[in-house]
Amino acid sequence: MAEINQKDGTWTFDGSTVRIVPGSDKSVSLLRKALGEVAVPLEALGGVSFEPGKKAGRLRLRLRNGADPLLQIAQGKLDDASDPYRLVVENARAGVAEYFVDEVRNALLLDGVESGPVGEYLLPGPSLPVTASAGDGTVTFDGERVRLGWNWKTEESKSSGGERVVGLADVTSVEWLPSTGLDNGFLRFGVAGAATAEALPPKYDPHAVDLWGFRKDPLMALVGAAVVARLPHPYAPRATPGGGAADAAPVAASTALPVLGKPAAAAAAEAGPGGEDHDVLLRRLRELGELHREGILTEEEFAMAKQAVLRRM
Repeated sequence: MAEINQKDGTWTFDGSTVRIVPGSDKSVSLLRKALGEVAVPLEALGGVSFEPGKKAGRLRLRLRNGADPLLQIAQGKLDDASDPYRLVVENARAGVAEYFVDEVRNALLLDGVESGPVGEYLLPGPSLPVTASAGDGTVTFDGERVRLGWNWKTEESKSSGGERVVGLADVTSVEWLPSTGLDNGFLRFGVAGAATAEALPPKYDPHAVDLWGFRKDPLMALVGAAVVARLPHPYAPRATPGGGAADAAPVAASTALPVLGKPAAAAAAEAGPGGEDHDVLLRRLRELGELHREGILTEEEFAMAKQAVLRRM
């Protein structure tokens, strides 16, 4: 078990899951507090790193593309304060952060977890129901319907139609964009049968909330993520006319860590309930040696993986 506890929050890793609990410090963002505890399965991870700094360091998780609906809708636009996969680490705890990184990397290597995109969400997204009020409106999603209500700041042409209710089956797309500089942000839902998103600016679009850059704006990303989690995955295999499955939509090229022998699930089954059968671990050591001799594993990777296996024995 690896654990690091800071004002920003607490991260723990038990060999299969990284659990992230946001801190209660006033500096912790509203988004992270509203999102609550996040459990990231090992197979959803693409990497982990620790970045030292003059006053404090940063511990970061990199999730595989398509694994988390929140990151899917954010598209890299979440600011550091709102990013649940970033932890501010005091310099005095840098050694603990580095140990945490080593433990996660060893587990990724031993289980042969790929770092490329996935075709299904491996995290469930924000819990339901979820509501956010920001900009010119309030959005609620209960798992079946999206409700958009307006406030006194809403343009009359938009609010005159009253509350909008959209069934999940009619949602064709979700887009969230934070405000930057003088440009407003928005949360917008594409709706079957409605005008295209480009036809109306968000301030006039009855299926969009106009955002102005205030502190509650990031909460709209949570609502969007909850809806996205229940829509077809963008990288899922497409059905072909003949009824089979075609390749997934084009995504970034996948780079994989070396697979050590059998898939993790098969090795765990062979190892029994504890997953730590002595013969299995010995076989992994032999496989590591072979991968090292063949040049697939570097000297550093071989040493790290070997130590991780020896600790389990």
